[in-house]
Amino acid sequence: MREDFETLILERIDDHLLVVTLNRPKAANSMSSQMGHELSELWRALYVDVEDVRCIVLTGAGDRVFSAGADLKERNNMPDEDFGKQHAAFEQGMLAMLDVPVPIIAAVNGAAYGGGCEFAVAADFAYASTNARFALTEITLGIMPGAMGTQNLPRAVGVRRAKEIILTGKPFSAEEALEWGVVNKVCAPDKLMEEALETARTICNNAPIAVRQAKKSISMATQLGLKTGYAFEIEAYNRMIPTEDRVEGIRAYNEKRKPEFKGR
Repeated sequence: MREDFETLILERIDDHLLVVTLNRPKAANSMSSQMGHELSELWRALYVDVEDVRCIVLTGAGDRVFSAGADLKERNNMPDEDFGKQHAAFEQGMLAMLDVPVPIIAAVNGAAYGGGCEFAVAADFAYASTNARFALTEITLGIMPGAMGTQNLPRAVGVRRAKEIILTGKPFSAEEALEWGVVNKVCAPDKLMEEALETARTICNNAPIAVRQAKKSISMATQLGLKTGYAFEIEAYNRMIPTEDRVEGIRAYNEKRKPEFKGR
């Protein structure tokens, strides 16, 4: 996994925590073609090899905007053929984000409009600053959400609420996002990253194989029937029985000490 991206800042925190910052503050951290390709490359690299990363926090540069979604200035007068090619790259990037084996926490530090809102609901879960605002405004621009918004948002807030959000295009507050299930917690602006990192560190301290298997199994919950989903869960569970981490977890509990998980 390379770390010298043009539109992303990658920062290792502690041993196993990766912070990914959308870094186009002069363009409201909007997603240009370049950012789309770089995010896709990053997510795909982590799918192939997570290295020692156990959790990811995704945020935006600055203190006002998480992401304004697609870069509409770049899209102005873009030929239909080029528009289609660009969006195809974005589509592949979103699918690759869903396939990242380790948890992704969105730390929404400001406005999350369009694709920015879709990033928040594509993450495994999200924390938001009190000054965050959310909206899926695509309908007001003659198009519709195209980064899995019509799929992930109903899973987060329910079908009827998702229809209201998408079909009106109206913005909503961080408090409404919490009430409706878009985010898990609302934090003071100066505490957002601290709280997101604290939760990420808690995840990093847990057995990494168990975390990855549990994430994979939970993700299947809305895609399979109950018994088929349970069969998937047991298959994921059984893969952990022979791991060193499982033995270490039980041993540490009985020895009344903190476990030292190795990811083996």
